[in-house]
Amino acid sequence: MIELQTQLPTDTWIYTSWNEYEQIITNLLNKNGKSYYYKGHMRLEMAPVSFDHGKDHVVIIVAVTLFATLKGILATGLDTTTFRKTGIQDCQPDVAYYLQERAQIIPTGTGIVNLDRYPAPDLVIEIAKTSLLDDLGTKRSLYEELGVAEYWVVDVQNAQIIAYTMVDQGSKRIQESQVLPGLIIAVLEEALHRSREMSQSEVCTWLLNQFQQK
Repeated sequence: MIELQTQLPTDTWIYTSWNEYEQIITNLLNKNGKSYYYKGHMRLEMAPVSFDHGKDHVVIIVAVTLFATLKGILATGLDTTTFRKTGIQDCQPDVAYYLQERAQIIPTGTGIVNLDRYPAPDLVIEIAKTSLLDDLGTKRSLYEELGVAEYWVVDVQNAQIIAYTMVDQGSKRIQESQVLPGLIIAVLEEALHRSREMSQSEVCTWLLNQFQQK
């Protein structure tokens, strides 16, 4: 059994039972961080979020929400929300969206989203500054099994977005969103590049012009 310590290993997968995992995250409720559980292993990400990570996080949320608004796509976005299949899987992606007929499927007042009761999000996004390889590997497998329709990894270092469509517990790289038809991944990457040189409000104005042209 893993002993509960003040400092637990972070940014790595640790073999543990579900009961131990629940005990650990209960004791860490007052600390900032994210937790994942997959195939009998847990992962904690407790390090402070960097300026670059936080900035790209906001740009992506603004871009997706703006596109959905202009195209009349019903959308509900979630920031670092816990999605759980009790005893099996647990995750806290940086960003998640329920779209169209699912936009209102999770009622107000919900805490942890129970995936034994509700469907997985249509779109999940991880912002990767120090966790890129894990986001592309183990977490991608986790989201495939959860039934997420589309998964993006934002590579903060290179202002790149690696996007996948997911079906039958597999994934395939895409250059245009399937859950947000007409949204070109390269446009979002250009927005990330521009955010290195201009304010987010200016980037939003640029995105507005791009989306209205299409």
